[in-house]
Amino acid sequence: MATKKKERTPSGALPFTVPGMRGGEAHEVIEILQGRLDALNDLALTLKHAHWNVVGPHFIAIHQMLDPQVAAVRLMADATAERIAALGGEPVGTAGALVAARDWEDYPVRRGYAFDHLGALDTVYARVVKAHRDAIDKTEKPDPVTQDMLIEQAGQLEQFHWFVRAHLEHADGTLETVVSHDGARATGSSGSNRRSA
Repeated sequence: MATKKKERTPSGALPFTVPGMRGGEAHEVIEILQGRLDALNDLALTLKHAHWNVVGPHFIAIHQMLDPQVAAVRLMADATAERIAALGGEPVGTAGALVAARDWEDYPVRRGYAFDHLGALDTVYARVVKAHRDAIDKTEKPDPVTQDMLIEQAGQLEQFHWFVRAHLEHADGTLETVVSHDGARATGSSGSNRRSA
């Protein structure tokens, strides 16, 4: 017997939402937040994966740098899920739903040198930060409370992105890897001379 696939954010009337907010606005914000929740859950798992699988002479620096980021991103995911619930929605945090909903490729590096993980994480952070900034723009009018939460998260995510990029930066400010606007990773001109840091 086939079961009907349940929508992640039902379009029907919410059981409740925050005072002063219309149901349609709440649905719109819940949909935006569910996308952020998916991205944050994926980011936390990705950072932990890199933490476990980084190798080479700079192992300990990267290994220890990533764990506080994992903890902070998990807190962001929790706050995002709770905001969805406060708006009357149902936060979805299962792995299957995340994989079904995501529109990005899986993290490409398994066991690898610090430079390989940092280059890949540069791309991941660029995508997550850009999407967070888009969500900030979209929530300005319907829900400034949600927007405020996203702004605070974006500030922390941008700092973590800077930590990653600083390992890839040369003294002249150029990066060992280049992140294109669509999030694709391209190796810089010294790509064949890859460092392990």
